[in-house]
Amino acid sequence: MTQHVHEQDRLAWFNHDRFGMFIHWGLYAIPARGEWVRNREKLSIQDYQPYFDDFDPDLYNPKEWAKLAKEAGMKYAVMTAKHHDGFCLFDSELTDYKATHTKANRDLIREYVDAFRAEGLKVGLYYSIIDWHHSDYPAYHDRIHPMRGNEAFKDADHQFDRYISYMHGQVKELLTNYGAIDVLWFDFSYDDMKGEKWKATELVSMIRQLQPQILIDNRLGGNVLAAEPESYAGDFASPEQILPPKGIVNELGQPVPWEACITLNQNWGYHAHDHDYKSTKTVVRGLVECVSKNGNLLLNVGPDARGAIPEPSQAILRDVGAWMKRNSRSVYGCGAASLDKPEWGRYTQRGNKLYAHILERGIGPTAFEGLQGRVKQARLLADGSEINISTPWNGEAFKGYLFANFPHAELPCDIDTIIEFELAEDSAKA
Repeated sequence: MTQHVHEQDRLAWFNHDRFGMFIHWGLYAIPARGEWVRNREKLSIQDYQPYFDDFDPDLYNPKEWAKLAKEAGMKYAVMTAKHHDGFCLFDSELTDYKATHTKANRDLIREYVDAFRAEGLKVGLYYSIIDWHHSDYPAYHDRIHPMRGNEAFKDADHQFDRYISYMHGQVKELLTNYGAIDVLWFDFSYDDMKGEKWKATELVSMIRQLQPQILIDNRLGGNVLAAEPESYAGDFASPEQILPPKGIVNELGQPVPWEACITLNQNWGYHAHDHDYKSTKTVVRGLVECVSKNGNLLLNVGPDARGAIPEPSQAILRDVGAWMKRNSRSVYGCGAASLDKPEWGRYTQRGNKLYAHILERGIGPTAFEGLQGRVKQARLLADGSEINISTPWNGEAFKGYLFANFPHAELPCDIDTIIEFELAEDSAKA
């Protein structure tokens, strides 16, 4: 029971803040064909070396990134300290394959951590437990390694225990050298490369000793949905590029904290020719959908090779921020409502405040099933103006419904019009 309470305490900020920034950045920003370019094109370390030699992000200014995240209404961030290509943005003592040995000539993670903390944001680090650069990581028989099936690697003598020591050592560096870290976001387990293959119990034990309050995702290979999950199963589920149809529950039917990681376009890392961006409306409605199902949204940006977040990404985040400035009360601290999903949109709820996210205007008054006699007052959240909820003459035949009477044929906000209902205290949990 003590452990359960501690877990809930650890997750309190995460379940409140709901919205974070994911940042995928590294050498792959130079070829600008996505973060899996080595895998897809089967590039050798030698093929990839020019990007290490040329890495010189002269426009990198994480203070600007942090300000953008804050303006968007994001409360935390997670940045790639090391991706699958093995390149480290931090100054690891365990490798020379790091930013301090490029033209950047400095610890880019330290600057990120300091900048985001200065804006009052929680700080997370992404760390790939996969490594395509390390000589002791299996290559020939591994189905995702760039050198899979390459005869030159067929008889390579991989000392995997040596790689595990390296990986554990880097995690220790990240949790020792940068102060309090709020999230450690591992990526990822597959096939038989999971769980104790990573010495996950030992790894998580070290992590918890170094930083007891840190949150860990579920990608070490445990089952976060089990009735009794492994010690390394993680604090939250991490669905990728999908919003779970009805949220996420464990085997006992209990809600499990979760965070959907979603790209703004079609790639995580910078892709110079990917202009398929999600609209502000899509992002806002996705965030609301996550919250309505007790989840978070971790929304990705992929800075370019010079260290700048692409302008289209910035524009979308600023527009999301403009909406959040007026409507964030329906997001922060909110979760699933006590009512079923309505036909015109979604509900989120915090205590006796019920937020109706009206996405479809329909014709005539908007009907709210199960709220008749339960509402003390109704206000348009964006400006605090009163909403007329008296039963109109044409609604008298429909018993059990409360009605909102909008004066115009179109909704005030095309993205998401929100009514804040204050429920009578005795009905808030009904």
